[in-house]
Amino acid sequence: MTFPDLTADLKAAMPQLRGRLTANQSLAELTWFRVGGPAQVLFAPADEDDLAYFLAHLPKELPVTVVGVGSNLIVRDGGLPGVVIRLSPRGFGEASAESAVVSAGAAALDKRVSEVAAAANLAGLEFFFGIPGTIGGALRMNAGANGAETKDVLIEATGIGRDGQKHVFSNAEMKFVYRNSGVDPAIIFTSARFRGKPSTPEVIRTRMNEVQAHREAAQPIREKTGGSTFKNPPDHSAWKLIDAAGCRGLRVGGAQVSDMHCNFLINTGDATANDIETLGETVRARVKENSGIELHWEIKRIGISN
Repeated sequence: MTFPDLTADLKAAMPQLRGRLTANQSLAELTWFRVGGPAQVLFAPADEDDLAYFLAHLPKELPVTVVGVGSNLIVRDGGLPGVVIRLSPRGFGEASAESAVVSAGAAALDKRVSEVAAAANLAGLEFFFGIPGTIGGALRMNAGANGAETKDVLIEATGIGRDGQKHVFSNAEMKFVYRNSGVDPAIIFTSARFRGKPSTPEVIRTRMNEVQAHREAAQPIREKTGGSTFKNPPDHSAWKLIDAAGCRGLRVGGAQVSDMHCNFLINTGDATANDIETLGETVRARVKENSGIELHWEIKRIGISN
């Protein structure tokens, strides 16, 4: 499937644009699942000012979607109409530490931010070492692992609105809840500042090694997957509910519930986005029937179906 090419019109309307516009860019290659259709327009801004300029001049009727490294994402097979924005490491991937504060761009890998904190002898950000995403995604969904969450360490976050205006949000203004934030979805996060706690290299590295060892032992990290599929319901573990419903190893087309960790779905090689999403919905139905508990997706699903 291909969409009408809008890039020439957008370039004409934005003569000072410095970022890259690409028509009908495949998104499958930008996601960990390796499935999905194209973006009508993919925009990679040069920096924060370029992003603000683009948004301020973008026709209001065009939908905007933001993607990161695609580790927690299903792009449906029909692709995404409108504009998909992907912040590049070159303009948004910096990370540094000063005193007890770690600053990072939204495209910085969570793991990288953890490493920068460790190099500055700052504890508290080790949990980021086990999250395979970017800071932008961590801000949007209050990413967490190993008993800690983004809300525990965030000082403030910066983002650009649909009108091109810059906004700064305190921790309280982020309105964090479990695996989500209450900030307007139209805000595109560009950077953040985190508070660390002075510690010793030995203590920090030991904790980071524990986080990594847990991931390698418990999660299918070498498969084409999207991370934890469903949020943990209150007082329950999603994987235990899935296992109890007999879904471990369940398949739909080329998609399978992981035998290693059954809150992970994997692309065994030839899955479509529809296979993966259908498998997830099948798991939800079986868990509901078996336990009466409704699972909610943690993985973000975007785009249109074929």
